[in-house]
Order: sequence, then structure tokens, then C-alpha cells
Amino acid sequence: MEDRRIRVLIAKPGMDGHDRGAKVVARALRDAGMEVVYTGLRQTAEMIVNAAVQEDVDAIGLSVLSGAHMHYFREVMALLKDKGAQDIIVFGGGIIPDQDLPQLEELGVGRVFTPGASTEDAAGYLREAVTQRWQAQGEG
Repeated sequence: MEDRRIRVLIAKPGMDGHDRGAKVVARALRDAGMEVVYTGLRQTAEMIVNAAVQEDVDAIGLSVLSGAHMHYFREVMALLKDKGAQDIIVFGGGIIPDQDLPQLEELGVGRVFTPGASTEDAAGYLREAVTQRWQAQGEG
């Protein structure tokens, strides 16, 4: 699987109309050699999960600036489980208070990148997490 590229879906759930950060991350991951699907603004959790399953992605990155991060992460995680796709790695970014990080981890969110995080850290995290996923599935 040496030639297999990591596939990542970047999504903006809800009514938040600020997507600059999501686009920066999407471009950085693409430049790091990953295939990136950007779903655009105002996505529902169902739209995000359906796109992730349809596109056969390894990871979903949610960018949330609206303060509704707990709702959207909880909904995406539940829908992934319902569709039997809970092996898809979920990570996030945006304005997410530190006190919410333990709850997100309990939900199964792999990592959260807040303002000031480097895109290199995000790419490194995904390389490591997806490689572990592939190995667990006997694909790596």
C-alpha cells in the first residue's frame, strides 16, 4: 500500500460561514500529499457522514467556530456508528475551549487543533493515525 494516499474530508458543519481556516488546512494536507475532499459551508452532520462514506475517506476534519462543536461532533460520531463507519478517524479544529477536549476525546474524536496549531502537526497526526488504522485493518 506504499502508493496509497490518505483521503481526508474537511467539512464546515452548521451555519458558520467562516471557512478560511478549513481551506488553509485542506490546502496544507493536499500539499502534504493527501487527497482532500472539501465539502464547503453549511453542511449537516448527515451530509458530512454520507460524503465521507461515499468518498471512502480515512478521516474527517470538522472545522467549528460557532460554539456548537459538541453538538456536531456528537452527531457525526453517532452517524458514523450507525453507518458502520466508526473506523473513520475524526479530528477537528476551530474555537473549541480546553474544557471541552476531554468530552470530545470520550466521544472518539482523535485530536483537536485550536488557533495557532501548525498545519504540519495536523498532517503528522493524520499520517500516524491513518497508518495505525490501516495496520489494524490489515491494509498497511
